[in-house]
Amino acid sequence: MQVALMLGETIEKVIPVTFVLAAVFTVLEHFWACNPGAPWWRKREIITDICYWFFVPVFARTMRIGLLIVGAGAVFNIHDADELIAFYDNGHGPLAQLPLWLQAILFVVLSDFMLYWLHRLFHGGGFWKYHAIHHSSEEIGWISAARFHPVNLMLGTISVDVVLLMAGVSPNVMIWVGPFTTFHSAFVHANLNWTFGPFKYVLATPVFHRWHHTGLEVGGDTNFAGTFPIWDVLFGTFRMPVGELPKDYGKDEATMPKEIAGQLAYPFRQ
Repeated sequence: MQVALMLGETIEKVIPVTFVLAAVFTVLEHFWACNPGAPWWRKREIITDICYWFFVPVFARTMRIGLLIVGAGAVFNIHDADELIAFYDNGHGPLAQLPLWLQAILFVVLSDFMLYWLHRLFHGGGFWKYHAIHHSSEEIGWISAARFHPVNLMLGTISVDVVLLMAGVSPNVMIWVGPFTTFHSAFVHANLNWTFGPFKYVLATPVFHRWHHTGLEVGGDTNFAGTFPIWDVLFGTFRMPVGELPKDYGKDEATMPKEIAGQLAYPFRQ
């Protein structure tokens, strides 16, 4: 019953957010499109992306809570339900003593740094087959942001969130961080020709991230940062050619199944 209630609450939050994002990016993509083509709702794989859009938040929240419970038991020997709630309620240790706004900044910066390296890890060796699902869309749009395999999620954003929360950061930072990451993730995948000019090194933009979705020989092995391009600048993976816009996405994964069930099974068939 508790699980069903949690899933229902997650879906209730996702629905209004989806409508707001759809309205915002429908207008923006109409006036500032990066690549010509049909609007997002006429994408060939729109059903697949919609399925991911609702599946990922439910999966992520369920696994995040489960791993936090397991982690508290394994690392801190906390098993009682009331003790778990008290332990995580406002964070713990030195990090929890910081102002909430500072915790939120630390959470965003540290998580982005860790995800930069995890992202690079997923582009090599046996991990690519999981991350390839995210790169399979040939029509990148804001709703493409959620196209992730569960293994990619578990070893990526979910694990990073769990590590930082177990380190003592208060879960209350999610009140600020959650809406920002949701919007920014949709933003960088939107079909927009925005580069932010000289601020392109400060915050990831649609053009910055769309280069990452091009073929490997064009730019697919660059621009790994999710939020702050400074990581790519520092570690030599930054790419934004002046006066040139990216195009042709998902070509390296042309054999990828188009429906969500086939994509979820894809890595285990390789």
